[in-house]
Amino acid sequence: MFDQDMDGGWRSLADRGCNQQAADLLAAYAALPKASGNTTIVWHEGQLRAELGQTAQAIALMQRTYKPEDKDPGYWNAYVDGTIAFLRRDRAALEQARAALVAIPTPQEFVGALKDGRYHFTTAGGQKVDVPWPPNLEILDGFLRCFDRDYHNAMDNLACRKPEGG
Repeated sequence: MFDQDMDGGWRSLADRGCNQQAADLLAAYAALPKASGNTTIVWHEGQLRAELGQTAQAIALMQRTYKPEDKDPGYWNAYVDGTIAFLRRDRAALEQARAALVAIPTPQEFVGALKDGRYHFTTAGGQKVDVPWPPNLEILDGFLRCFDRDYHNAMDNLACRKPEGG
């Protein structure tokens, strides 16, 4: 899939520092009929626009990724709210989005596999997975820790996202 190819597509451009070209490629792909309704592509373009300092365009794109209430797993819209609040430099709204994210109940099937705020499981194929719960909390925490920085530095600086070095 174009958007999730970790070694090709737009990511290979972004990995080389060609964020403008990667964002433009995502925009062109999103305009294709086969990409209709793919909000992940729109989100990733928004992230690249934010990296480029194209804040108004980034916010407009990110706003298009909100999920209807019955389709939101509970954490996506809070993450979008927090990211947009950071871009708008609205610390109170960012703190409110973080609180909403933390308040999301842990799905019952995760409870036994949670340890230290991380969900540990093994896929059907045998791959061991360790992901934070709730998703994207470390990103919103990083935005709060590094509120005075731009999007690029707050996202990419490990000291912002994991100050304890973890």
